[in-house]
Amino acid sequence: MRYLWLIIFLATLIWSGIHPKDRLTWFLEVLPALIGLILLVATRRSFPLTGLAYVLILLHCIILMVGGHYTYAEVPLFDRIRDWFDLGRNHYDKLGHFAQGFVPAIIAREILLRKKVISGRAWLAFLVVSVCLAISAFYELIEWWVAVFSDEAAEAFLGTQGYVWDTQSDMMYALAGAITALVLLARVHDRQMIRLARGE
Repeated sequence: MRYLWLIIFLATLIWSGIHPKDRLTWFLEVLPALIGLILLVATRRSFPLTGLAYVLILLHCIILMVGGHYTYAEVPLFDRIRDWFDLGRNHYDKLGHFAQGFVPAIIAREILLRKKVISGRAWLAFLVVSVCLAISAFYELIEWWVAVFSDEAAEAFLGTQGYVWDTQSDMMYALAGAITALVLLARVHDRQMIRLARGE
């Protein structure tokens, strides 16, 4: 399983790095995926995650790498979707921000439960959603810093496409992603954590 995961990750990374739209934007977009890979390798033995978490992390990395290759505002499939539904903008960035809430929700949930950070589950959903919103807000700050220090990459990295409420809607999509993950996957996630604890 882990070898297949790694093959898919590396194949997508190599593809995304071949003639990307903008090299600096590509690096900025795939950097979180590379950091994630390093963290997963470093913690594989000391704190292995559930299969669900690994699959979701891989999907999120693929979203990042596709966005890095084309830039988030110019992913071809989402250009077609924009044209089909007369949307006015390419919404691939919103998929990315939805994933930015959806995937960290499962990771945060797993860490909070397995490390017994909280006793009981009354506050679990609130804390998970808060973590996801904090991640989303921090990412928006990173986008702001890139815009300040790199005029050339700012527009491609921000991907606002002229939308004045882009930052706020990005965080709203991350919030929606986190809540959706908790609603849809909590039971599956619980079962996988039980199996992981048993060493299955």
